[in-house]
Amino acid sequence: ACANKCVFCWRHHKNPVGREWRWKTDDPIAIVSEAVATHVDMIKETRGIPGIRMDRWQEAHHVKHCALSLVGEPIMYPRINELLGELHRRDISTFLVTNGQHPKAIEDLIPITQLYVSVDASTPESLEAIDRPLFNDAWDRLKSSLSCLRRKGQRTVARLTVVKGWNSDEIGGYARLLALGQCSLVEVKGVTFCGKSDASNLNMTNTPWHHEVVEFSRILLEELNALRAEGGDDVVPEYDLSCEHKHSCSVLLARVDQFAVPDPADPSKRKWRTWIDYPKFQELAARHAADPAFKFGVEDYVADTPAWAVFGADEEGFDPTDSRHRKKKKHPKYQKFDEEGIPTHDTFSDPLPEDEISRLRNLMEEKKRQMGDGTTVTELQGGEKVIDDASLMFRGLVEIR
Repeated sequence: ACANKCVFCWRHHKNPVGREWRWKTDDPIAIVSEAVATHVDMIKETRGIPGIRMDRWQEAHHVKHCALSLVGEPIMYPRINELLGELHRRDISTFLVTNGQHPKAIEDLIPITQLYVSVDASTPESLEAIDRPLFNDAWDRLKSSLSCLRRKGQRTVARLTVVKGWNSDEIGGYARLLALGQCSLVEVKGVTFCGKSDASNLNMTNTPWHHEVVEFSRILLEELNALRAEGGDDVVPEYDLSCEHKHSCSVLLARVDQFAVPDPADPSKRKWRTWIDYPKFQELAARHAADPAFKFGVEDYVADTPAWAVFGADEEGFDPTDSRHRKKKKHPKYQKFDEEGIPTHDTFSDPLPEDEISRLRNLMEEKKRQMGDGTTVTELQGGEKVIDDASLMFRGLVEIR
Protein backbone atom coordinates (compact mmCIF):
# COMPACT_ATOMS: atom_id res chain seq x y z
CA ALA A 1 0.00 0.00 0.00
CA CYS A 2 1.06 3.60 -0.52
CA ALA A 3 -0.22 7.13 0.11
CA ASN A 4 1.04 8.40 -3.26
CA LYS A 5 0.34 7.56 -6.90
CA CYS A 6 3.61 8.74 -8.45
CA VAL A 7 3.65 9.17 -12.22
CA PHE A 8 6.90 7.19 -12.47
CA CYS A 9 5.81 4.27 -10.25
CA TRP A 10 6.99 1.03 -11.85
CA ARG A 11 4.04 -0.91 -10.35
CA HIS A 12 1.59 0.88 -12.68
CA HIS A 13 -0.63 1.32 -9.59
CA LYS A 14 -1.81 -2.28 -9.33
CA ASN A 15 -1.36 -2.24 -5.54
CA PRO A 16 -3.78 -0.57 -3.10
CA VAL A 17 -3.43 3.02 -1.92
CA GLY A 18 -4.44 4.53 1.41
CA ARG A 19 -3.53 7.08 4.05
CA GLU A 20 -3.30 4.50 6.82
CA TRP A 21 -2.94 0.74 7.27
CA ARG A 22 -6.30 -1.08 7.00
CA TRP A 23 -5.33 -4.54 5.84
CA LYS A 24 -4.39 -7.87 7.43
CA THR A 25 -1.07 -7.64 9.29
CA ASP A 26 1.19 -10.62 8.59
CA ASP A 27 3.74 -11.82 11.13
CA PRO A 28 7.11 -10.11 10.49
CA ILE A 29 9.14 -13.28 11.08
CA ALA A 30 6.96 -15.14 8.59
CA ILE A 31 7.41 -12.33 6.05
CA VAL A 32 11.20 -12.44 6.31
CA SER A 33 11.33 -16.24 6.21
CA GLU A 34 9.13 -16.43 3.12
CA ALA A 35 10.97 -13.58 1.41
CA VAL A 36 14.35 -15.29 1.90
CA ALA A 37 13.01 -18.63 0.68
CA THR A 38 11.40 -17.02 -2.38
CA HIS A 39 14.61 -15.14 -3.16
CA VAL A 40 16.65 -18.36 -3.10
CA ASP A 41 14.13 -20.12 -5.37
CA MET A 42 14.29 -17.24 -7.86
CA ILE A 43 18.10 -17.32 -7.86
CA LYS A 44 18.08 -21.04 -8.59
CA GLU A 45 15.95 -20.40 -11.68
CA THR A 46 18.60 -18.09 -13.16
CA ARG A 47 21.17 -20.84 -13.57
CA GLY A 48 22.21 -21.13 -17.22
CA ILE A 49 21.18 -17.59 -18.24
CA PRO A 50 23.86 -16.09 -20.54
CA GLY A 51 26.20 -13.80 -18.63
CA ILE A 52 25.61 -15.39 -15.20
CA ARG A 53 28.80 -15.82 -13.16
CA MET A 54 28.63 -18.99 -11.11
CA ASP A 55 30.59 -17.52 -8.18
CA ARG A 56 28.03 -14.71 -7.95
CA TRP A 57 25.21 -17.21 -8.43
CA GLN A 58 26.43 -19.26 -5.48
CA GLU A 59 26.94 -16.15 -3.34
CA ALA A 60 23.40 -14.92 -4.07
CA HIS A 61 21.92 -17.95 -2.29
CA HIS A 62 22.91 -16.31 1.00
CA VAL A 63 20.83 -13.16 1.54
CA LYS A 64 22.93 -10.29 2.87
CA HIS A 65 20.90 -7.19 2.01
CA CYS A 66 17.26 -6.15 1.95
CA ALA A 67 15.78 -3.16 0.13
CA LEU A 68 12.44 -2.27 1.68
CA SER A 69 11.12 -0.37 -1.29
CA LEU A 70 9.51 -0.69 -4.72
CA VAL A 71 6.16 -2.25 -3.76
CA GLY A 72 4.33 0.36 -1.74
CA GLU A 73 5.29 2.32 1.37
CA PRO A 74 7.11 -0.03 3.82
CA ILE A 75 6.86 2.34 6.76
CA MET A 76 3.05 1.95 6.78
CA TYR A 77 3.40 -1.67 7.97
CA PRO A 78 2.44 -1.52 11.67
CA ARG A 79 5.15 -4.00 12.76
CA ILE A 80 7.98 -2.54 10.68
CA ASN A 81 10.43 -2.34 13.59
CA GLU A 82 9.94 -6.04 14.37
CA LEU A 83 10.57 -6.87 10.71
CA LEU A 84 13.72 -4.74 10.67
CA GLY A 85 14.90 -6.40 13.88
CA GLU A 86 14.42 -9.87 12.38
CA LEU A 87 16.47 -8.88 9.33
CA HIS A 88 19.28 -7.64 11.57
CA ARG A 89 19.08 -10.85 13.62
CA ARG A 90 19.85 -12.71 10.38
CA ASP A 91 22.75 -10.30 9.61
CA ILE A 92 20.82 -8.81 6.70
CA SER A 93 21.37 -5.10 6.06
CA THR A 94 18.35 -2.81 5.82
CA PHE A 95 17.76 -0.11 3.20
CA LEU A 96 14.35 1.49 3.63
CA VAL A 97 12.83 4.01 1.21
CA THR A 98 9.87 6.14 2.31
CA ASN A 99 7.96 8.80 0.38
CA GLY A 100 8.02 11.20 3.32
CA GLN A 101 4.29 11.15 4.09
CA HIS A 102 4.56 9.53 7.54
CA PRO A 103 6.95 11.65 9.67
CA LYS A 104 5.88 10.06 12.98
CA ALA A 105 6.73 6.60 11.66
CA ILE A 106 10.15 7.88 10.59
CA GLU A 107 10.69 9.26 14.07
CA ASP A 108 9.83 5.88 15.63
CA LEU A 109 12.09 3.73 13.39
CA ILE A 110 14.86 1.72 15.01
CA PRO A 111 18.39 2.27 13.65
CA ILE A 112 18.77 0.81 10.15
CA THR A 113 21.64 0.60 7.69
CA GLN A 114 20.40 3.41 5.45
CA LEU A 115 17.16 5.41 5.44
CA TYR A 116 15.95 7.17 2.28
CA VAL A 117 13.29 9.83 1.85
CA SER A 118 12.12 10.44 -1.72
CA VAL A 119 12.24 14.12 -2.68
CA ASP A 120 10.45 14.12 -6.03
CA ALA A 121 9.58 17.80 -6.34
CA SER A 122 10.83 21.22 -5.25
CA THR A 123 7.46 23.00 -4.94
CA PRO A 124 4.01 22.11 -3.57
CA GLU A 125 2.57 22.35 -7.08
CA SER A 126 5.07 20.00 -8.68
CA LEU A 127 4.69 17.56 -5.76
CA GLU A 128 0.97 17.36 -6.52
CA ALA A 129 1.68 16.76 -10.22
CA ILE A 130 4.47 14.19 -9.75
CA ASP A 131 3.53 12.22 -6.62
CA ARG A 132 -0.26 12.71 -6.78
CA PRO A 133 -0.51 12.29 -2.97
CA LEU A 134 -3.65 11.29 -1.08
CA PHE A 135 -2.85 13.60 1.86
CA ASN A 136 -4.02 17.19 1.48
CA ASP A 137 -1.04 18.36 3.54
CA ALA A 138 1.51 16.28 1.59
CA TRP A 139 3.99 19.16 1.24
CA ASP A 140 4.05 19.83 5.00
CA ARG A 141 4.41 16.11 5.67
CA LEU A 142 7.40 15.92 3.34
CA LYS A 143 9.10 18.85 5.06
CA SER A 144 8.41 17.34 8.49
CA SER A 145 9.84 14.00 7.36
CA LEU A 146 13.01 15.66 6.11
CA SER A 147 13.36 17.52 9.41
CA CYS A 148 13.11 14.16 11.20
CA LEU A 149 16.16 12.89 9.33
CA ARG A 150 18.58 15.21 11.09
CA ARG A 151 17.62 13.52 14.37
CA LYS A 152 18.39 10.01 13.10
CA GLY A 153 21.84 8.85 14.10
CA GLN A 154 22.55 6.61 11.12
CA ARG A 155 22.96 7.13 7.37
CA THR A 156 20.14 9.17 5.84
CA VAL A 157 19.61 9.85 2.15
CA ALA A 158 17.49 12.31 0.22
CA ARG A 159 16.70 10.59 -3.08
CA LEU A 160 15.89 12.88 -6.00
CA THR A 161 14.37 11.16 -9.04
CA VAL A 162 14.82 13.47 -12.03
CA VAL A 163 11.98 13.36 -14.58
CA LYS A 164 12.69 15.59 -17.57
CA GLY A 165 9.86 18.00 -18.28
CA TRP A 166 8.28 17.36 -14.88
CA ASN A 167 10.60 18.16 -11.97
CA SER A 168 13.99 19.06 -13.44
CA ASP A 169 13.64 22.83 -12.89
CA GLU A 170 13.80 25.08 -9.80
CA ILE A 171 16.88 23.32 -8.41
CA GLY A 172 17.19 25.98 -5.71
CA GLY A 173 13.94 24.66 -4.24
CA TYR A 174 15.50 21.21 -3.86
CA ALA A 175 18.46 22.73 -2.03
CA ARG A 176 16.13 24.46 0.45
CA LEU A 177 14.36 21.17 1.13
CA LEU A 178 17.65 19.33 1.62
CA ALA A 179 18.72 21.97 4.12
CA LEU A 180 15.84 20.87 6.36
CA GLY A 181 17.15 17.33 6.72
CA GLN A 182 20.91 17.86 6.51
CA CYS A 183 21.03 14.30 5.21
CA SER A 184 24.23 12.28 5.17
CA LEU A 185 23.86 11.72 1.44
CA VAL A 186 21.94 13.09 -1.53
CA GLU A 187 21.29 10.62 -4.34
CA VAL A 188 20.32 12.11 -7.70
CA LYS A 189 19.13 9.60 -10.25
CA GLY A 190 17.34 9.67 -13.56
CA VAL A 191 13.88 8.15 -13.72
CA THR A 192 13.65 4.69 -15.28
CA PHE A 193 10.97 4.41 -17.94
CA CYS A 194 9.00 1.24 -17.22
CA GLY A 195 6.69 1.19 -20.23
CA LYS A 196 3.34 2.71 -21.01
CA SER A 197 0.32 2.33 -18.77
CA ASP A 198 -3.05 4.00 -18.25
CA ALA A 199 -1.82 5.25 -14.87
CA SER A 200 1.26 7.13 -16.13
CA ASN A 201 1.93 9.83 -18.71
CA LEU A 202 5.67 9.22 -18.96
CA ASN A 203 7.59 8.33 -22.10
CA MET A 204 11.21 7.56 -22.91
CA THR A 205 12.09 11.21 -23.53
CA ASN A 206 11.41 11.95 -19.84
CA THR A 207 14.42 9.81 -18.87
CA PRO A 208 17.58 11.94 -18.57
CA TRP A 209 21.01 10.84 -19.79
CA HIS A 210 23.81 10.46 -17.29
CA HIS A 211 25.52 13.69 -18.36
CA GLU A 212 22.26 15.54 -17.70
CA VAL A 213 22.04 14.04 -14.19
CA VAL A 214 25.65 15.11 -13.62
CA GLU A 215 24.83 18.68 -14.69
CA PHE A 216 21.74 18.72 -12.44
CA SER A 217 23.92 17.54 -9.53
CA ARG A 218 26.54 20.20 -10.18
CA ILE A 219 23.91 22.95 -10.10
CA LEU A 220 22.36 21.44 -6.96
CA LEU A 221 25.78 21.52 -5.27
CA GLU A 222 26.16 25.19 -6.23
CA GLU A 223 22.77 25.94 -4.68
CA LEU A 224 23.68 24.10 -1.48
CA ASN A 225 26.97 26.00 -1.30
CA ALA A 226 25.07 29.27 -1.72
CA LEU A 227 22.81 28.39 1.21
CA ARG A 228 25.84 27.41 3.27
CA ALA A 229 27.48 30.76 2.50
CA GLU A 230 24.48 32.57 3.99
CA GLY A 231 25.56 31.27 7.42
CA GLY A 232 23.20 31.82 10.34
CA ASP A 233 22.37 29.71 13.36
CA ASP A 234 21.54 26.60 11.31
CA VAL A 235 24.33 26.32 8.75
CA VAL A 236 23.93 23.82 5.92
CA PRO A 237 26.69 21.19 6.12
CA GLU A 238 29.27 21.06 3.35
CA TYR A 239 28.52 18.59 0.55
CA ASP A 240 30.53 17.52 -2.45
CA LEU A 241 30.21 15.19 -5.45
CA SER A 242 31.54 11.88 -4.16
CA CYS A 243 30.38 9.02 -6.42
CA GLU A 244 28.67 8.27 -9.71
CA HIS A 245 27.31 5.23 -11.52
CA LYS A 246 26.73 5.87 -15.20
CA HIS A 247 24.82 2.64 -15.78
CA SER A 248 22.23 3.76 -13.20
CA CYS A 249 22.25 7.43 -14.28
CA SER A 250 23.02 8.37 -10.69
CA VAL A 251 25.28 10.75 -8.79
CA LEU A 252 25.94 10.86 -5.05
CA LEU A 253 26.58 13.98 -2.99
CA ALA A 254 28.03 13.30 0.45
CA ARG A 255 28.58 15.33 3.59
CA VAL A 256 32.25 16.18 3.86
CA ASP A 257 32.23 16.08 7.68
CA GLN A 258 30.91 12.50 7.73
CA PHE A 259 32.52 10.81 4.73
CA ALA A 260 35.72 12.64 3.74
CA VAL A 261 39.18 12.34 5.31
CA PRO A 262 42.58 13.61 4.13
CA ASP A 263 44.10 11.28 1.56
CA PRO A 264 47.18 9.61 3.16
CA ALA A 265 48.96 9.76 -0.21
CA ASP A 266 48.25 13.48 -0.59
CA PRO A 267 46.76 15.24 2.47
CA SER A 268 45.70 18.18 0.29
CA LYS A 269 43.13 15.90 -1.37
CA ARG A 270 40.02 14.17 -0.02
CA LYS A 271 39.60 10.46 0.42
CA TRP A 272 35.96 9.35 0.37
CA ARG A 273 34.58 6.72 2.76
CA THR A 274 31.00 6.32 1.50
CA TRP A 275 31.03 2.50 1.42
CA ILE A 276 29.49 0.53 4.30
CA ASP A 277 31.21 -1.78 6.76
CA TYR A 278 28.32 -4.25 7.03
CA PRO A 279 29.71 -6.51 9.80
CA LYS A 280 30.41 -3.41 11.89
CA PHE A 281 26.86 -2.15 11.38
CA GLN A 282 25.40 -5.49 12.47
CA GLU A 283 27.60 -5.42 15.57
CA LEU A 284 26.43 -1.91 16.46
CA ALA A 285 22.77 -2.67 15.71
CA ALA A 286 22.92 -5.76 17.95
CA ARG A 287 24.38 -3.69 20.80
CA HIS A 288 21.59 -1.13 20.40
CA ALA A 289 18.94 -3.89 20.35
CA ALA A 290 20.33 -5.28 23.62
CA ASP A 291 20.72 -1.82 25.18
CA PRO A 292 18.60 0.96 23.59
CA ALA A 293 20.65 3.52 25.54
CA PHE A 294 23.65 2.64 23.34
CA LYS A 295 23.99 5.10 20.45
CA PHE A 296 26.06 4.96 17.28
CA GLY A 297 26.45 7.20 14.28
CA VAL A 298 27.27 7.43 10.60
CA GLU A 299 31.05 7.49 10.97
CA ASP A 300 31.04 4.29 13.05
CA TYR A 301 30.42 1.98 10.07
CA VAL A 302 31.92 3.69 7.02
CA ALA A 303 34.40 2.05 4.66
CA ASP A 304 36.70 3.33 1.92
CA THR A 305 35.13 4.14 -1.45
CA PRO A 306 36.81 2.18 -4.29
CA ALA A 307 38.74 4.41 -6.68
CA TRP A 308 36.54 3.32 -9.62
CA ALA A 309 33.39 4.56 -7.86
CA VAL A 310 34.65 8.06 -7.03
CA PHE A 311 33.03 10.88 -8.99
CA GLY A 312 35.09 11.73 -12.08
CA ALA A 313 36.87 8.37 -12.28
CA ASP A 314 37.40 7.00 -15.80
CA GLU A 315 35.35 3.91 -14.92
CA GLU A 316 32.28 6.09 -14.16
CA GLY A 317 31.17 3.69 -11.43
CA PHE A 318 31.76 0.41 -13.29
CA ASP A 319 33.68 -2.17 -11.27
CA PRO A 320 36.68 -3.02 -13.49
CA THR A 321 36.62 -6.63 -12.28
CA ASP A 322 33.22 -7.07 -13.96
CA SER A 323 32.47 -7.49 -17.66
CA ARG A 324 29.31 -6.13 -19.21
CA HIS A 325 27.15 -8.75 -20.93
CA ARG A 326 25.30 -7.38 -23.95
CA LYS A 327 22.25 -9.10 -25.39
CA LYS A 328 21.95 -9.57 -29.16
CA LYS A 329 25.44 -8.07 -29.59
CA LYS A 330 24.14 -4.50 -29.42
CA HIS A 331 26.83 -1.89 -28.83
CA PRO A 332 26.73 1.92 -28.63
CA LYS A 333 27.51 3.46 -32.00
CA TYR A 334 29.48 6.22 -30.29
CA GLN A 335 31.35 5.98 -26.99
CA LYS A 336 32.34 9.60 -26.27
CA PHE A 337 30.89 13.02 -27.02
CA ASP A 338 32.02 16.63 -26.73
CA GLU A 339 30.21 19.26 -24.66
CA GLU A 340 27.80 19.96 -27.51
CA GLY A 341 26.84 16.30 -27.88
CA ILE A 342 28.89 15.72 -31.08
CA PRO A 343 30.38 12.18 -31.14
CA THR A 344 34.17 12.10 -30.86
CA HIS A 345 34.86 8.35 -30.51
CA ASP A 346 33.40 5.37 -32.34
CA THR A 347 31.95 2.12 -31.00
CA PHE A 348 35.48 0.80 -30.27
CA SER A 349 36.43 4.03 -28.41
CA ASP A 350 38.73 5.04 -31.25
CA PRO A 351 38.79 8.77 -32.21
CA LEU A 352 36.57 9.69 -35.14
CA PRO A 353 38.20 11.37 -38.18
CA GLU A 354 37.86 15.15 -38.22
CA ASP A 355 35.80 15.07 -41.41
CA GLU A 356 33.30 12.67 -39.80
CA ILE A 357 33.04 14.88 -36.72
CA SER A 358 32.44 17.85 -39.01
CA ARG A 359 29.72 15.95 -40.88
CA LEU A 360 27.95 15.06 -37.63
CA ARG A 361 28.22 18.65 -36.43
CA ASN A 362 26.56 19.84 -39.62
CA LEU A 363 23.71 17.38 -39.08
CA MET A 364 23.16 18.68 -35.56
CA GLU A 365 23.27 22.31 -36.67
CA GLU A 366 20.65 21.54 -39.30
CA LYS A 367 18.37 20.02 -36.67
CA LYS A 368 18.90 23.02 -34.42
CA ARG A 369 17.86 25.32 -37.26
CA GLN A 370 14.68 23.29 -37.59
CA MET A 371 13.69 23.04 -33.92
CA GLY A 372 15.73 25.69 -32.16
CA ASP A 373 18.86 25.61 -30.03
CA GLY A 374 17.59 24.21 -26.76
CA THR A 375 15.10 21.82 -25.20
CA THR A 376 11.45 21.88 -26.23
CA VAL A 377 8.64 20.39 -24.15
CA THR A 378 5.46 19.49 -26.02
CA GLU A 379 2.46 18.61 -23.85
CA LEU A 380 0.10 16.19 -25.58
CA GLN A 381 -3.54 15.46 -24.89
CA GLY A 382 -3.79 13.55 -21.64
CA GLY A 383 -0.85 15.30 -20.02
CA GLU A 384 2.02 13.42 -21.67
CA LYS A 385 5.13 15.60 -22.12
CA VAL A 386 7.49 14.91 -25.02
CA ILE A 387 11.03 16.31 -24.77
CA ASP A 388 13.09 17.12 -27.86
CA ASP A 389 16.71 18.27 -27.73
CA ALA A 390 19.00 18.37 -30.76
CA SER A 391 22.09 17.89 -28.57
CA LEU A 392 20.88 14.34 -27.78
CA MET A 393 20.31 13.20 -31.37
CA PHE A 394 23.40 10.94 -31.52
CA ARG A 395 23.11 9.42 -28.05
CA GLY A 396 21.44 6.03 -27.76
CA LEU A 397 22.32 4.96 -31.31
CA VAL A 398 23.45 1.33 -31.48
CA GLU A 399 25.01 -1.01 -33.97
CA ILE A 400 24.99 -4.81 -34.19
CA ARG A 401 28.34 -6.56 -34.20
